[in-house]
Amino acid sequence: MRPPDLVLALRDRLVSSERFQAFAERFAPTRGIARRRASALFDIVAGFVYTQTLLACLRLDLFETLRGNPLTPAEIAARTGLPEEGARRLLDAACAIGLLQPRSRGRIGLGPHGAAVLGNPAVAPMALHHPLLYEDLADPVACLARGPGGGALARYWAYARAADPAALADEAVGAYTDLMAASQPMVARQILDAYDVSRHATLMDVGGGAGAFLRAAAARAPKTRLVLFDLPPVARAASARFAADGLGDRIEAIGGDMFADPLPEGADAISLVRILHDHDDAQALAILEAVRAALPPGGVAIIGEPMSGTPGAQAVTQAYFGLYLYAMGSGRPRTPPENAAMAREAGFASTRFVKTRVPLVASVLVATV
Repeated sequence: MRPPDLVLALRDRLVSSERFQAFAERFAPTRGIARRRASALFDIVAGFVYTQTLLACLRLDLFETLRGNPLTPAEIAARTGLPEEGARRLLDAACAIGLLQPRSRGRIGLGPHGAAVLGNPAVAPMALHHPLLYEDLADPVACLARGPGGGALARYWAYARAADPAALADEAVGAYTDLMAASQPMVARQILDAYDVSRHATLMDVGGGAGAFLRAAAARAPKTRLVLFDLPPVARAASARFAADGLGDRIEAIGGDMFADPLPEGADAISLVRILHDHDDAQALAILEAVRAALPPGGVAIIGEPMSGTPGAQAVTQAYFGLYLYAMGSGRPRTPPENAAMAREAGFASTRFVKTRVPLVASVLVATV
């Protein structure tokens, strides 16, 4: 619950006063709060340096190098080709933010965050493509002033601004498909832990990319028929992967354009995994209307994505995805009530919000026909 405006105005006057800040640092009851607030503020100021430290570690493959094998700074410098002083500066920075950690005999090993990077295959691909976002946000005011898209990130995501997405060549959607495939398993786990898809006879994943979500669903719902629908080049690539992995008889891939072609009928559940927030309001509504038209009475749409305003996910949804999608040129993060209202406008009879264990990765909204 947000405090009243008068309380917030008083807080602003106090905290913006240098005299009050000096008092808070000296006064024992407020000293701890002052230190925590100062540290949090500096984390915002220094955030770019933290992300560049992570990027350097990834480009040098430090986490894999140190997996179960702590090394001395001199050994790390030799392996990475960095001068020893440069390596020490990077190692000090990485240790300070928990990516690495000092070990015995002067060696350096993985820190808690570095180990987590290895355990989460989505982190590295996301961080490695972030220089495109940094390029767009080097002048954030200029980025915001020119309107959505128009920069490096928009050029990377060819589908976002394409006049005819279905006509894109295979290589034009390859970057998108590969990045989504890397990051989709952690999203799929949150959605499938929260919602049991095995209750459905047929599940169709619209915008399913390389099929990571359906692969995860196949393990949870062995009797459910699975269908992937995406742009023709994406569907072709997914179909080839399914066949190569022995899943050709388990998952069917259908090519089409969700805006130009009617969605295939026959599914009693249709999933939209990180699809709506990639699109502006008119497009998102059109997607939901197409999904509604393809579902039978009692059918459900499963909307899974990070949602704005969800406790525990505000920084990711409103700061990260808000600016990322703006730079990309399409979409915005929406609150669960906004998604629910849009689903009802599209013709769904009811909606319900389903909590997930890690909402910054994904929340779930189920809309029923």
